[in-house]
Amino acid sequence: MAITPDSVRELLHSDDYGDRLRAVNQLRELAPEEAFELVQLAANDGNARVRYAAISQISSLGQQDVATVEPLLLRSLTSDPEPDVQAAAADTIGGLKLKSAYPDLAALYHSTEEWLVKFSIVAALGELGEPSAFELLQEALGSENELIATAAIGALGELGDRRALPLLLNHTSHPDWQVRHRLVQALAQFSEPDAQAALQQLTQDESEIVAGAAQQHLGSA
Repeated sequence: MAITPDSVRELLHSDDYGDRLRAVNQLRELAPEEAFELVQLAANDGNARVRYAAISQISSLGQQDVATVEPLLLRSLTSDPEPDVQAAAADTIGGLKLKSAYPDLAALYHSTEEWLVKFSIVAALGELGEPSAFELLQEALGSENELIATAAIGALGELGDRRALPLLLNHTSHPDWQVRHRLVQALAQFSEPDAQAALQQLTQDESEIVAGAAQQHLGSA
């Protein structure tokens, strides 16, 4: 049976949330302009899994009309009762580079107790490219949650603010190779001599993965 906007719309109005979830997945089969209207309907669904799936898809569909999806994403970010949905909204805001959403992201970072939401906000700030995010990322770098701190390393690299270099260089001897690997990726974003020197040092890392990544980045510089 062919998937059409009408068939997807019918599923979205089903009483069975499994049907509605299937409808969100079927949006990928529609033209973006057709899927765009329907994904907004799904983003307001009563079921958290349906909302999560819809919000996640807006990252690829939202360019159709950013002005329309921004308030929807902000509402999901700040008001949805499910942390997973808030985290998906943060991811999508970062993917769409909605810099005007930075104050809402920062406010939620400081008010939520949910580590997944904090993690998603930090990761999104790297994509967002908003210069004023530096202070928040500096704070996140000192988080007791290792995943949040590691995400901050990556985001500071993406942000490319030279003030991050001394903070990043403190992690060249971090005991976790995965943190050092993320550090290599972050330092590769900087052309400053101390960043290049740290990468050179990391080519001798005890972890073959870290050393190989550092060599690769130096070789392509």
